[in-house]
Amino acid sequence: MDRTVVLITGCSSGIGLHLALRLASDPSQSFKVYATLRDLGAQGPLWEAARSRGCPPGSLETLQLDVRDADSVAAARARVTEGRVDVLVCNAGRGLLGPLEVHAAGAVGSVLDVNVAGTVRTLQAFLPDMKRRRSGRVLVTGSMGGLMGLPFNAVYCASKFAIEGLCESLAVLLPPFGVHVSLIECGPVRTAFLEKLESVPGGALDGADAETRDLFSRYQRHLERIFREAAQDPEEVTEVFLDALRSAPALRYFSTESFLPLAHLRLADPSGCSYVAAMHRAVFADEPAEEESAAAPGGPELRAPPAAAPQ
Repeated sequence: MDRTVVLITGCSSGIGLHLALRLASDPSQSFKVYATLRDLGAQGPLWEAARSRGCPPGSLETLQLDVRDADSVAAARARVTEGRVDVLVCNAGRGLLGPLEVHAAGAVGSVLDVNVAGTVRTLQAFLPDMKRRRSGRVLVTGSMGGLMGLPFNAVYCASKFAIEGLCESLAVLLPPFGVHVSLIECGPVRTAFLEKLESVPGGALDGADAETRDLFSRYQRHLERIFREAAQDPEEVTEVFLDALRSAPALRYFSTESFLPLAHLRLADPSGCSYVAAMHRAVFADEPAEEESAAAPGGPELRAPPAAAPQ
C-alpha cells in the first residue's frame, strides 16, 4: 500500500512537532512523514516523543529545511526518497510583539522573510510537481491574526494577512490541476510560540511614548491571561489538520470558533468602525460594566478573550 507522503515545515516544537507525531503514529499506518527543521540539532525532543508514542519504523524522517533559503528547501525536496510529496504542510512561522515604532528593521524583515517569503519559497519548490501529477494537498497554518488586526501585532498580522491572500489566490487557481490549498485557522495554542517571538529589547520600549508603553503592559497582561485560560492544546489543533485531510477540500478550517464573532463583525460593517471599537474594548477596557458588554456590537460574545491573542 502506497503511503501518503507528508512534508511539514517547522517541526522543532509546537504544532509542527505534534502534527508530525500524530500522522506518523496514526493507527492506519497510512502516512510517511518528513518532519523538517531549520536546525537538526533541535530534533531530540521530536525523536524522544516518537519513541514514546511508538511510531512504526520508517514512518518518520527528519530533514534540514530553512524556509529562508531556497537552496535548503530544494535540497530537502531532493531527499524525499519517494520522489513526491502528497501533502505539504507550511507551518514554519515567527511572531513579533510590541509597539511598531520600536521594532528593529532586522526583526521586521525576519518575520516577513519566514512567514511570507518562506511560505512562497516552499510552495514554489513543491507545487510544480503536484501540478504535473495533478494531485496534492497544501495545508497552511493560519492564524486569527490573518483574519483581524490585533494590537501590538502589526507586523505579524501583516504577514498573516499576506498568507491569507496568497492561499486564497492559489485556491482559486489550482483545482483544475487536482491541487487544493487550505488554511488551518488557529487561535491561541499552548506552544513555545510566545517564547520564539522576535524580541523587543527592554531598552527599546523607551522609544515609545508613555501612553503606548502603558497600553502595551495592559496588552501583555491580557495576553498572559488568554494563554492561561483559553489556549488550545496542540493535540486538539492537530486533529483539525487530520479532519482537513479526510474531508472534502475547503479553503479554511477553524481550530476554534471563539473568535468568529469578531471576524464576522469585520464583514458585517465594511467601514471597520464596529470591529475596531469592539476589539479595543476587548483588550483595553478596564472590566467594563455588564450592561456595556451586552451593548457591544454583536453582543457579549465579542468580548471573548481569545479574540485578542494570536497563534
